[in-house]
Amino acid sequence: MLNAGIVGLPNVGKSTLFNALTRTRKAEAANYPFCTIDPNVGVVQVPDSRLEPLRKIANTNTVISAAIEFVDIAGLVAGASKGEGLGNKFLANIREVDAIIQVVRCFEDDDVIHNMGSVDPIRDIDTINTELVLADLESVEGQIQKLQKKARGSQDKEAEADAALLERILPVLNENKPAVSLEYSEQEQARIKHFNLLTSKPILYACNVKEDDLGTADENPYVQKVRTHIADLGASGSCILSARLEEDLVDLSEEEAKEFLADMGVKDSGASGLIRASYDLLGLASYFTAGEKEVRAWTFRKGMKAPQCAGVIHTDFESGFIKAEVVSYEDLVTAGSVQSAREAGKYRLEGKDYEFKDGDVTLFRFNN
Repeated sequence: MLNAGIVGLPNVGKSTLFNALTRTRKAEAANYPFCTIDPNVGVVQVPDSRLEPLRKIANTNTVISAAIEFVDIAGLVAGASKGEGLGNKFLANIREVDAIIQVVRCFEDDDVIHNMGSVDPIRDIDTINTELVLADLESVEGQIQKLQKKARGSQDKEAEADAALLERILPVLNENKPAVSLEYSEQEQARIKHFNLLTSKPILYACNVKEDDLGTADENPYVQKVRTHIADLGASGSCILSARLEEDLVDLSEEEAKEFLADMGVKDSGASGLIRASYDLLGLASYFTAGEKEVRAWTFRKGMKAPQCAGVIHTDFESGFIKAEVVSYEDLVTAGSVQSAREAGKYRLEGKDYEFKDGDVTLFRFNN
């Protein structure tokens, strides 16, 4: 299962956010640095409003959502790349995740200390990113030397190509820019994954605001500054939430939470939005199976072909794949029933070259 690591400076709300996402009290959230040492890990259901209409059409009581994994990583500080604040350990934790959610403090509160003495989200972002870049610089320089030596000794073309790509990345890092800010060919994108660079991971910025500011968060000057700043960093985007509020919602029922948010002028939970954005950040999408037994969302990587998607359910489905009977979610819901969708000609048979789309509702045909 792919995962996203929650990072940031100490006391910006990382563990509070993790508790809200996982609907637990698993991570300790305290008003002092490094209350998290070892990473907390939680599997989270992906909110998907399409499941309920499908449940009604299938006439079933069982619904299974897609899921992703979040990792709560301890706060980084300036000098982490040189080992400050257990930096080496925390950077190693970040290397193990597939995407990064950087929590940025966008609120003033004298009761919540800031380890750098004041609230400045741009400085905080640059502090974290600089440590990631410095760690990558050291890694890239070392890898280039090893690859060049290997290429000279055995005329290894793969090593030569890897070294050339790293040499293209090195000047970018020297300018204190992340590796993800470069444009890569499909071949280079596949190759760069082997380098395990911190700054090549997709990143989403989570602007953590006060509960009272949530309804007007777009007007928050800190949020506005973050949005402007990250446009040049190759970031995948940003989202807004109140980690403290989201943690409080854990104790409420779904209906109570909706009423509470509505009273604050908010339509959707910030945590739900972050989960969906993280799912997309990881390059994931969902297709559905719907029958009397259950309605289920299955996770696949964007770009996967029909046999690979069948293999998500079981390897036998992939090896024995014949056809996929597919209807789009929109067409099925508009028709109101499977029979009506069939009569309207909305179902189609797709072969091995069909690239699955988010929201496809399918039934696989395969040889046992």
